[in-house]
Amino acid sequence: MHANAAQLLNNFLGQLTIEQRASGHTVKSYQRDLKQLADYCTAKLINDWQCVQQTDIRAYIAHRHRQGISSKSLQRQLSAIRSFYNYLLKNHLAQTNPAQHIKAPKQARKLPKTLDVDQMTGLLEAGANSILEIRDVAMFELFYSSGLRLSELTALDLSDMDLPDQSLMVRSGKGGKSRLLPVGSKAITALENWLLRRATIVATSESAVFISTRGTRLSQRSVELRLAQWCKKKGIAEHIHPHMLRHSFASHLLESSQDLRAVQELLGHSNISTTQIYTHLDFQHLADIYDKAHPRAKKKTE
Repeated sequence: MHANAAQLLNNFLGQLTIEQRASGHTVKSYQRDLKQLADYCTAKLINDWQCVQQTDIRAYIAHRHRQGISSKSLQRQLSAIRSFYNYLLKNHLAQTNPAQHIKAPKQARKLPKTLDVDQMTGLLEAGANSILEIRDVAMFELFYSSGLRLSELTALDLSDMDLPDQSLMVRSGKGGKSRLLPVGSKAITALENWLLRRATIVATSESAVFISTRGTRLSQRSVELRLAQWCKKKGIAEHIHPHMLRHSFASHLLESSQDLRAVQELLGHSNISTTQIYTHLDFQHLADIYDKAHPRAKKKTE
């Protein structure tokens, strides 16, 4: 592209840094993405930013997609291009934003990894030998019992728990939504064991259910590290993160109940399409039920 086009790009990056106070990482990302577009335009003999058309941006994104660039990366590149053209429009250096209505190709949704029932049993019923392991087992049991998010577990206060009623209240759910959840008997037992010992290390005013050895609320990162350490101690080679326990809760409950709406409510999903991702894990189970129940689907016997 012409030298003037390169200067406009540099001016935009400078404006990001000075006026919008963008981080160095963001500026470098925008610079890389827009440099790739500039190189593409040069190869196509497009020498000025005003000459770039919507069809050019569409062709560029398709070109990058064929190169194996992920949908997430393409979305980021489109965001950079839109921001750049908004800058040009604001300064009367372009007449249109050619990236305005371009969408990146949809990315296949990653299916959640889960543990089967036997794996969960092996993980949760391995004996705890210290006060911290007793705490950890209570956390892991609660993840699997109630399908909590990591942030929801670490935010739990004692006042949120009602052990006699076998329930808890999530007050800091995603989107600021609260929900009442049941707590299973195994998790109740594990929590009771932990709360007896919690009193010996808690800081005076700390309200968190799960606390560190310093007596303060446990961080999300600490929970992740403790789960990894627990799995290593138990000889589990697979990397298991807290969300896998939530995924396993959802998958196993859906398999047993077939009640997608109930699972949606328990997980705190605003949109049922988010919950539907768990249905793929259960297809064989559904197929077996169909074969047994549908009057014209029963398999022939010899």
